[in-house]
Amino acid sequence: MLTKPELSPESERARDVCSRHGNRPDELIEILHELQDELGYVPESVIPVIAKTINLSRAEVHGVVTFYHDFRREPAGRHVVKICRAESCQSMAGEALCSHAKASLKAGFGETTADGAVTLEAVYCLGNCALSPAMMVDGQLHGRVDARRFDEIMSETLSEAAQ
Repeated sequence: MLTKPELSPESERARDVCSRHGNRPDELIEILHELQDELGYVPESVIPVIAKTINLSRAEVHGVVTFYHDFRREPAGRHVVKICRAESCQSMAGEALCSHAKASLKAGFGETTADGAVTLEAVYCLGNCALSPAMMVDGQLHGRVDARRFDEIMSETLSEAAQ
């Protein structure tokens, strides 16, 4: 007698999210956002589950997950730092800010610090061009950020977390 293989908790959540969206393939991006909100990332193991549930190929689901930088394939650190790399921020010393952030955190874009405290991400517009260069820390937007301001913001963020 064959038994139905059990799904991982992440796969069960993926099926539930798909169900809430009517198992509709045109809801794929919303499904991925909701799943990432629940799990903190989109595990590789749920891609076949989503594909089967909404009747898409694995390649189609994988393609969407890997195309959009907003979808994480691994859990993020306790804090997420997003630095804008769009034209306005680039023209206002954004590259210097990026270099300082990577050196300070000892992590590149798309990486998490060794202690799991901070994930550094590149984004391509935070909608704060008038205050370039801009960064976002845990959803809070900061403008006119230079190396000194970056260090202050990170010090405040990490010290608040330690309390």
